[in-house]
Amino acid sequence: MAAALSRRMTAMPTLTAADWQDYALLDSGQGRKLERFGPATLIRPEAQATWQPALPRAQWDAAHAIFTASSQNGGRWQQRQPLPPRWPMAYGALRFWVQASQSRQVGLFPENAAHWDWIAAQVRRAHQPLRVLNLFGYTGLATLMAAQAGAHVTHVDAAKKAVLWARDNQALSGLHDRPIRWVVEDALTYLRREARRGMRYHGIVLDPPAFGRGPGGEVWSFDRLFGELCNGCRAVLADEARFIVATVYTQGVAPASLAAALADIVRGQAGPVESGELATRERSAGRLLRNAIYARWQAL
Repeated sequence: MAAALSRRMTAMPTLTAADWQDYALLDSGQGRKLERFGPATLIRPEAQATWQPALPRAQWDAAHAIFTASSQNGGRWQQRQPLPPRWPMAYGALRFWVQASQSRQVGLFPENAAHWDWIAAQVRRAHQPLRVLNLFGYTGLATLMAAQAGAHVTHVDAAKKAVLWARDNQALSGLHDRPIRWVVEDALTYLRREARRGMRYHGIVLDPPAFGRGPGGEVWSFDRLFGELCNGCRAVLADEARFIVATVYTQGVAPASLAAALADIVRGQAGPVESGELATRERSAGRLLRNAIYARWQAL
């Protein structure tokens, strides 16, 4: 059994999103990273960047805003040049809004574009409409990419603000006529209800945080509940499923462990499980910044 599982799981090279036009990691160093989001350049903390920046200080000083972390309130943005409340960006035919929000996040994780393209490819190669479930869907870019490719998507996030943001992205992308169901709910609660209803999905997208709270005060902890989440996904995965992809930012989780969890979800279905890291390559010195680990399965 262990040998069969080992043969099924494949370690993959680090994935980078190479097709960005509106985003770039310009430089990094001294615990920070300098990024371009459309017309705006932002500085955010980056614990991995223990080296020295490659670009001159003047280019860092020209950034529009810098996020300074704080143990009291998480941190705040300091604007050096005026920024609009939000501004549009694009990835291929996708259009979406970004903003310097109260946290250090801006509405997208650029490294995930490597998965967006893969998800769209899985939907298109099925040659039939797929039912896709996106859990912890955030601002909906994976959802919109799947819908753009022809899937019927259910998007679930516990934060109403994130779902409203995702719907704004849908309108900006001109995808208002696509079959997307927007759900504000705790992911585990939703999975349990779907299992009782007998609902099944051909594709599942997972992007669970380390910690979070549902709209009803439900507490999400990756360390405590990820196994239960995987059981819930197995219960709603269709017999003729096509794909599943998980991205994890929680520290201390190994790609092989995540791959084993996915292999258990798709137990009995043919197809390889691959795993590795998502990373972003600098424009300045070509260094790779590790962003997350991933595992994904596709049907044969």
